[in-house]
Amino acid sequence: MDLASKFRPKMLSQVVGQRQIVAIFEKFVARERIPHSLFWGPAGCGKTTLAKAIASEMNYEFFEFDGANLKSEDIRKAIAKFEGTLLKPLIFIDEFHRLSKTQQETLLIPMENGKCVIMGATTENPKFVVSSGIRSRMMIFEFSSLARDDLAGLLERVQKELKFEIEEQAKDYLIASSGGDARSLLNLLDYALCVDSSISLATLKTLRSEGQGEGMASTDTHYDLASPFIKSLRGSDVDAALYYLARMINAAEEPAFIARRMVIFASEDVGNANPAALNLATSTMLAVSKIGYPEARIILAQCAVYLANCPKSNSSYEGINSALKYVRTNPPLPIPPYLINTRDEHAGYLYPHDFGGWVEQKYLAKELKFYESKGIGFERTLDEWISKIKRK
Repeated sequence: MDLASKFRPKMLSQVVGQRQIVAIFEKFVARERIPHSLFWGPAGCGKTTLAKAIASEMNYEFFEFDGANLKSEDIRKAIAKFEGTLLKPLIFIDEFHRLSKTQQETLLIPMENGKCVIMGATTENPKFVVSSGIRSRMMIFEFSSLARDDLAGLLERVQKELKFEIEEQAKDYLIASSGGDARSLLNLLDYALCVDSSISLATLKTLRSEGQGEGMASTDTHYDLASPFIKSLRGSDVDAALYYLARMINAAEEPAFIARRMVIFASEDVGNANPAALNLATSTMLAVSKIGYPEARIILAQCAVYLANCPKSNSSYEGINSALKYVRTNPPLPIPPYLINTRDEHAGYLYPHDFGGWVEQKYLAKELKFYESKGIGFERTLDEWISKIKRK
């Protein structure tokens, strides 16, 4: 038996991490009321383990299915075994996000009639991958990656039972490289013990040359890292921006996605406080489309450092949002005839270049104000030019 199976907790009190969620289920068990539940979180954080421990505590028969291969008949057969009894099964569906909408809807009746408890596990945000009908019938619990202390406690328990030697540096590497994933830690330890009963750092690094990256298979992870990256740029925290950029690069995020986010940021958050930012971000997007990893990291980092250090203004962003809001909530204004191209297009129209670049003239049938300059960076220069020509 592999270590991950051997040391899987059998009772709630043995579950590593997720203490708040475990405490809630301990109360559910005490009252013998287990809700249909969906466990959402990264791999190896105890989702399946918790479901099995609950089934054990409640004396439920445990049925485990894979969302990628589940058939409606599987659920019916599991429930049919308990017809005419007071017992009920706990039906656990891993990779819940792989169920189609039709498959999810077949679960609604079993969930309603109370003949089983349905639990699922997913690494994807339920808001995007689970139907509203299922979400309204399930309690959704968000799991976190296991903390260092959680993994250290698990390793101590395994070492105490198996009685093996491990270098202190090897212990640190085993924990750190597992990325909050208990299964990853136990699998690496399992094969390291096949090599030698005394585990060295060199052995572990041979078996796993790099830390366990979080990956970008999850849409949620994809945006969970992009969001703090953009917020760090907006807050002019260069080191935080580089940290989140490194996380995305390490997880093999597409460089084109990162570059596109920076192009949007350059216009939305830097704007005319430094117009050159948009040029650099656009050049970055073009460059990384031609140059992949590992070199693309240098280009992305240069752009990120530049954007974080730029003066910030969202005046243009706020201006267009304000204008769109007005357009969507008001009838269209008539356009002054002299602004419309006709055969006699100059009738009544004052050509600004004939007046030194600017001339008093109405461009809107009603006085409106959408743009408010913040006077930051190059915006100040633009403000000064406008003020100067209007004083002529």
